[in-house]
Amino acid sequence: MPIYEFICKNCKHEFEALVYGNEKAECPKCHGRKLEPRLSLFAVSAKGSSTNTSSPEACGTCGDPRGAGACSMPDFD
Repeated sequence: MPIYEFICKNCKHEFEALVYGNEKAECPKCHGRKLEPRLSLFAVSAKGSSTNTSSPEACGTCGDPRGAGACSMPDFD
């Protein structure tokens, strides 16, 4: 089940939607169907040792310090 990012052309609302099969996404704010797809970024987190010890850069969309795409991840704190 891919998650897609859209901008509604009617109200300019930015949102993510799970799209199943042949379903069409709908704006959750105005229920419009004229949508512009966005390039989606994702983040991968792996437990264990890593050779990269630098911390990730903040998300360019929301500034989340966990890195790009982290704003769409749940908080596990």
